Amino acid sequence: MVAQHFSHVTNWVFDLDNTLYPPEMRLFDQIEVRMIDWVMDTVGVDRDEANRLRVDYWQRYGTTLAGLMAEHGADPTPYLIHVHEISMDHLTVDQDLADHIRALPGRRIVYTNGSAPYAERVLAARGLSGLFDAVYGVEHAAFRPKPQRAAFEAIFARDGITPEQAAMFEDDPRNLAAPHEMGMRTVHVAPEPHPAPHIQHHTDNLTDFLSQLTK
Repeated sequence: MVAQHFSHVTNWVFDLDNTLYPPEMRLFDQIEVRMIDWVMDTVGVDRDEANRLRVDYWQRYGTTLAGLMAEHGADPTPYLIHVHEISMDHLTVDQDLADHIRALPGRRIVYTNGSAPYAERVLAARGLSGLFDAVYGVEHAAFRPKPQRAAFEAIFARDGITPEQAAMFEDDPRNLAAPHEMGMRTVHVAPEPHPAPHIQHHTDNLTDFLSQLTK
């Protein structure tokens, strides 16, 4: 049974985008458009080049923002405000998910490479406000992004999390490598599995997976 692998867990760490809502809601599509617009205006390139940079920086640095900071000295604050000014109309309340998160024993947090204010808006639109003990954005890790181990260490130290007693839920396989190294139980939340030594569980439905842990 899945639950036996989580009997030691007292800290539950959730990514946000495409984890606490399904990717078919396509919220991140809006963010990508605004990322491209910001890169065009700030770096001074056309749309195709801006999109290429967006993807390249995400692949090499973990986030587009990290690449912009490293390569162009970008100020992260206006960037985060701009890219997250999006509509939440595509999100729906998931009461079942809320009930299962509420039933998890111990401390529950959200940790996203986006900003904390943006995360709070998403949680509200999903009916998940008030269920988490803390919500952390990339700003709480000094703008160092997942998958950098230093970013996880900064957030976990800030929150007082013992990784050996924690579980991490993430849609990006890269972002589960450091948590696994630190001793966390890792869960990949995505439509398709990504077999890798650092991924211990996979689910294409977070609500169903959590239901196995909260019976």
